[in-house]
Amino acid sequence: MFVKKYLVIASVFFAAVQGAGCVKSADAQSSLLPQKAPPQHWSFEGPVGHFDLSAVQRGYAVFAKVCSACHSLKQVHFSDLSQMGLTPEQTIALAESWQIAAGHDEAGHFKFRKGLPDDLLPSPYSSPAAARAANGGAVPPDLSRIGLIHPGGADRIYAMLTSYGEPVGGEKAPRYANPYMIGHITAMPPPLHDNAVSFTDGHPATVQQQAHDVTTFLEWVSEPHRDSKRRLGVGVVLYLCFLIIIFVILKRRIWSHVRK
Repeated sequence: MFVKKYLVIASVFFAAVQGAGCVKSADAQSSLLPQKAPPQHWSFEGPVGHFDLSAVQRGYAVFAKVCSACHSLKQVHFSDLSQMGLTPEQTIALAESWQIAAGHDEAGHFKFRKGLPDDLLPSPYSSPAAARAANGGAVPPDLSRIGLIHPGGADRIYAMLTSYGEPVGGEKAPRYANPYMIGHITAMPPPLHDNAVSFTDGHPATVQQQAHDVTTFLEWVSEPHRDSKRRLGVGVVLYLCFLIIIFVILKRRIWSHVRK
């Protein structure tokens, strides 16, 4: 009887210890999750929102000047960028500002040519192995669809770009505090700095403005036809409302002679 009572007490004790450990483990895991990003105002939000093409163009400038050194847009052609308000001549000039790998010369070195509108935007690295070697074993993600698949959406992308803390760790492998990254730490240095990009429309190139514009650009790249889909949806809704009104009027006229 005594042994049985001892076993019951021991089992209860170990269950309590295990439960406390699970709670601590869950708390530790939840503390490593990214914080919820504060909401920002975006022109493309809501059922009747639209992309500010001026912001999209400024965001492309930030991507080309800063982000393209490590990240790629493998699913985007130069001709796709014409939809952000560029003329055919501007699209050709934009493509020609990039260098595209065109095989090897007789000595085995890479040859390059000017980009064409039908070309995909080039990757900054020749292979995943080269990307790992340049980034401490990590491959920077492709940004072609990050606006659609990234948890937290545009608000979190903006928050990540504007919320860097002090570097931690050694000089050989520095890490940077960022509450909106998984684990609240990242190996990516702060990419944006004041006046690192010159905007042709006169907007001040602050970190916040650059982050807002490049986030808008990445959202647009992820779904460039979003505005046309919204316009189509609004047109369909208005058409259906018109049909409903016509049907109600016809129903009243057809049945008006019937007494209640």
